[in-house]
Amino acid sequence: MKNLKLICIVMICALSISASVAQNQTKADKKAAKAAEIKRLITSGSYVFVANYVIPNSMPSRSLTANYDVTVTPGKLEVWLPYFGRAYAAPFNPSEGGVKLTTADFTNKLVSKKKNWEITLTPRNSNPPGANDVRNLVLDVSDDGYASLRVTSQNRQPISFNGYVEEIKKN
Repeated sequence: MKNLKLICIVMICALSISASVAQNQTKADKKAAKAAEIKRLITSGSYVFVANYVIPNSMPSRSLTANYDVTVTPGKLEVWLPYFGRAYAAPFNPSEGGVKLTTADFTNKLVSKKKNWEITLTPRNSNPPGANDVRNLVLDVSDDGYASLRVTSQNRQPISFNGYVEEIKKN
């Protein structure tokens, strides 16, 4: 009787350990697949950064409820982000607030680190002309797709955003 109880206990322990190992292996496989997908997106130069949290320099941080993003393709950079903070020069048109630009003339410097990517986007001109006071955008992307973006401007305080990187959705 004692041997039967001991055998049952050993069997239960073995089953729970094997289930745990299988579950951990599945998580590792999913993480590796996500890292490969992020690497594919970043190296192809075609992705979108979706901002969901803003961190201004001189104001409290806050969640974003609207759709703000930075879309990068090999031939085009589109930025549509809000701005909170101190501006040293006001825009001519008050409706042109935020960080908004579209350009085909930009540099895309990509640096691979241990478990993340650092991408520096530097626009040279923008549409509409004169709207570009953005010096550069530095995007840090982790292997699991979470990212932070730092925007440095000529006429504004720097601002940061947190979000994630994903594939560009086709309409």
